[in-house]
Amino acid sequence: MATDDDIRTAMKGVEDPELGLNVVDLGLLYGVNQDDGGNVVLDMTLTSPACPLTEQIMGDARAALEPLEGVTSVEVNWVWEPPWTPDSMTEEGKFLMKVMGYG
Repeated sequence: MATDDDIRTAMKGVEDPELGLNVVDLGLLYGVNQDDGGNVVLDMTLTSPACPLTEQIMGDARAALEPLEGVTSVEVNWVWEPPWTPDSMTEEGKFLMKVMGYG
């Protein structure tokens, strides 16, 4: 069975297409829940509730996680509290944003 660390590592391969930075370092992944049957539910947010990329990010998350051992399904639970701010980003994410010229 995939561990939470395995899932978070795989999610580093999922990028926000507008910013070109992975959803983990952006601070968009709020939580990982997995039951004994391998059903994974991700609590995630977006940089803006009006973001038109929810379907793409959800599809990319499924593509990243479904190959993991023991994962049978992937669902994204979009949450808006607390709202995302740049403070939500990891230190690596903040550094990468500066390197990319965003800050």
